Amino acid sequence: MKSLVIALLALMPSAHAQLPDISSIEADLQVPELTTGKPSPGERVKQKLPTREQLPSHHVLYLPEDWTPDRSWPVLVEFAGNGPYRNKYHDISTGRVEGSKLGYGISGGEGFIWLCVPYLDETGHTNVTRWWGTKPDYNPQPTIDYCLEAVNFVCSNYGGDTNRLVLCGFSRGAIACNFIGLHDDRIAPIWRAFIPYSHYDGVITRWPYPGDDRKSALSRLRRLNGRPQFICGENDNADKTRDYLRSLDIKGDFTFAPTGFRNHNDAWTLRPTPARAKLRAWLQRVLRE
Repeated sequence: MKSLVIALLALMPSAHAQLPDISSIEADLQVPELTTGKPSPGERVKQKLPTREQLPSHHVLYLPEDWTPDRSWPVLVEFAGNGPYRNKYHDISTGRVEGSKLGYGISGGEGFIWLCVPYLDETGHTNVTRWWGTKPDYNPQPTIDYCLEAVNFVCSNYGGDTNRLVLCGFSRGAIACNFIGLHDDRIAPIWRAFIPYSHYDGVITRWPYPGDDRKSALSRLRRLNGRPQFICGENDNADKTRDYLRSLDIKGDFTFAPTGFRNHNDAWTLRPTPARAKLRAWLQRVLRE
């Protein structure tokens, strides 16, 4: 296992209000409009799995602009934040797969397949916008089942590389990187790397679902087995995760980076910033190793 890596991209002011708003930097990327057609290069498509055609559950698939069927492609698999959410800075999360932006900003629309997978209710039939499963049990297994099936479908049909699967997520999705992505021995081994943005499994233990305690989170974290994680967040979010991991005496390939914004908003990756440049360079490195 590699030594703990701390990447501090900016000096963080003590007062959150001093940090710039995301609107202070003009976006250089725009997420493509959603369609319902056949997947093709540069198109973002709402899609159903063939085994679930009669069910409301669905995901969103984007094939990069440079996609061709004769080669394999790394895949960014993304979980969305909770919704509906809005804060005083006008940051919005719908909680739906259609609203995700993180993966598109990371890739810039080229070089990566981008798959936005849903969280499902207890029946496994319907996408949900808050947490996973159905309260009070919040059973993650239907979500895990869908994720595994969707990843296999994309790799089998669109050239996704099973050795270059990167799990990313915003807010609830950041927690899901470990809570879902490392939940058991079926799903944990498939990932090459992880990008949790804003929150981290085990740091906060007042969530409504079973297994939010630190003992359970540690059992999931042990399945990481040294694989790299780029842990980022607004304000001092990433610092809190760094302190949490240090308290566990967990050694691993962890990179910590502030976004440099005050916003709880996955649209930060749509803007040219030092944090995005660092994230992209990190991703290329871990995929080469």
